[in-house]
Amino acid sequence: MSADPHNQATEEAHTGPIKNPKQLLLAVFFSFIIPILIIVGLVSYVVSGTKPAGTAEGDNMALYGVTKESRDREVAERLKKVGSIEIRDANRPLAAGDAVFKAQCVACHGAPGIPGAPHLNDAAAWGPRIGQGYATLLEHALKGKGAMPAQGGGDFEDIEIGRAVVYLANAGGAKFPVPDRPAAAAAPAEGASAAASAPAK
Repeated sequence: MSADPHNQATEEAHTGPIKNPKQLLLAVFFSFIIPILIIVGLVSYVVSGTKPAGTAEGDNMALYGVTKESRDREVAERLKKVGSIEIRDANRPLAAGDAVFKAQCVACHGAPGIPGAPHLNDAAAWGPRIGQGYATLLEHALKGKGAMPAQGGGDFEDIEIGRAVVYLANAGGAKFPVPDRPAAAAAPAEGASAAASAPAK
């Protein structure tokens, strides 16, 4: 090395903080160990059960300030049944056509009703519809057609809806017979009971 102060300053400017192999080993060792220790610490924090919770815990307060009673009420509301089953007497008398009409059909087919719907006693409006036949009219009443919603599956049996169709159509000039429950289901039962009570020969 020269004794020139300018050369010494230049050499010192080009050297790093590590001046010997021992300092190099220590720098490499700590550059790997410190990140590993940080990762191990974070993993142990995440998997430990002693983390501080973000909930407000107090008297009857368990989850973010919502009471247990409130949570139970909300769960019961979400789990409540959507529909219900109603068991009806199959042998009850059928409702008459005019009663079904007054209960379910009068809003649209009565006076004044809604435009486009054939009204009670309007022979001109019912004429083309009567020509389609009772079966078609019943299907339209049960399943709906156009703006008219389906009437089947409600408070009345399909036969009772059919009675209302007959009531409306007959008021408009048709001569449809009033539908009744099929007698075939009742006749074999009566025949079986009569055969059981007859003496054997």
